[in-house]
Amino acid sequence: MAGRKARALAIAAAALALTLGIAACGGDDDDSGGGGGGGGGKIALLLPETKTTRYEEQDRPNFEKHVKELCADCEVIYANANQDPAKQQQQAEAAITQGAKVIVISSVDVKSAAAIVQRAQQSDVNVVAYGRLIPDAPIDYYVSIDPFKVGQQQAEVQMDAIEKDGGSSPKVVMINGAPTDSNAKPYKDGARQTLEKRGAQVVKSFDTPDWSPDKAQQEMEGSITSLGSDGFNAVYVANDGMAGGAIAALKGGNIDPATRFVTGQDAELAGIQRILVGEQLMTVYQPIIKIAETAAEIAVPIAQGKEPAADVTPEKVDNGEKQVPSALLATIAIEKDNIKSTVVKDGFLKVPDICTGQYAQACKEAGLQ
Repeated sequence: MAGRKARALAIAAAALALTLGIAACGGDDDDSGGGGGGGGGKIALLLPETKTTRYEEQDRPNFEKHVKELCADCEVIYANANQDPAKQQQQAEAAITQGAKVIVISSVDVKSAAAIVQRAQQSDVNVVAYGRLIPDAPIDYYVSIDPFKVGQQQAEVQMDAIEKDGGSSPKVVMINGAPTDSNAKPYKDGARQTLEKRGAQVVKSFDTPDWSPDKAQQEMEGSITSLGSDGFNAVYVANDGMAGGAIAALKGGNIDPATRFVTGQDAELAGIQRILVGEQLMTVYQPIIKIAETAAEIAVPIAQGKEPAADVTPEKVDNGEKQVPSALLATIAIEKDNIKSTVVKDGFLKVPDICTGQYAQACKEAGLQ
C-alpha cells in the first residue's frame, strides 16, 4: 500500500514539474517571457530622417538583423520621421497602441521627445535613447558615442594636416549640425575647443537645420562670398552629408577642396570616396553596427519581460533627470591610409561599392582591391 502511494505521489510530482516546465518555456501573452531566443515581443525602432544615409543603410538593417538573431519571434515596428518631430510623436503613439514593450528612438528634436518618453512611461513602455540623448526625461537606457570626443578627433586630424602642410593659425569656417540634435553642440564644442587651443581662429560658424547638405552648401557659398577665397584656410564640417554640400560650394567657387582640409563624420560611402580622391580630409567612423547591435541587446530582453544584462550598459550618463545606464562606444578617425583596416575590414562598406568608376585608380593606390 505504501509503495503504491509513493508511486502515485511521484507521478503527480512529475506531472506538476512538466506543467511548470511547459509554462516556463512558453511564457504568456502578458509578459512575453522566454529565454534563449524564445518568447517574442514587440520593439519599436523610430529613426529621425533619411538625408543622412546611415539610418536606412546601416542602423535599421543591422538593428533588425540582430533582433532576429536574439529573438526569432520578436517583431520590430519601424518608422522614420523624415525630420518631423510631430510625425515622430504620432509614430511613437502608434507603436504603443500596437503593443510595443520598448521604444528605441533617435529623436528628431530631443527636447520635444521628452513628451514621447512621458507617454511611454504612462503605458509602462521602456525607452532607449539611440544615438541622441533625450534631456530631462526618464529614459531607461542610452546607446551612443561620446560626441565631445568626436569633435576633438575631427579638429585634431584637421590641425595635424594643416601643420604637416606647413600652415599655422588657420582661419576656419565651422558648419555644425542641427540644434535639435543633442549631439550637435558637443560635436561643435569639442572641435572648437581643440581648434582654438591649437591656434586656429573660427571666422564663421553655422548651426545647420536638419543636417541638410543643401543648407550646408548655401552656408559655404555665403562664406566664400563674404570672406573671399583667401579669407579662410579650413572647413570644419560635422558630418559627411554636409561635407558633400560644402565641397560642392568650394568647387563652385573654383577652390580646390583638398586645400581646405574638410572634415566629416559617419563614414558614408560618398565621404569615403571623397577621401580617396583627396576632396575630403577625413571622416569619423561610428561603430554603427555595434551601436545597433547593442541597442538590440537592450531591447530584446525588455520585449521578453526581462532585464537587459548589466554589462551591456556599463556607464552612467546624467541627462538632467537621472543617471541613465548607458553604452558609449569608441569612434575612429578615418583617413585614406586606414580605410581598409576599419570600415572595409568590419564589413561596414564593401570594396566593389567604394571602387567604382572614377574611384578605381584611387582605390588601387590606397591598396583597396
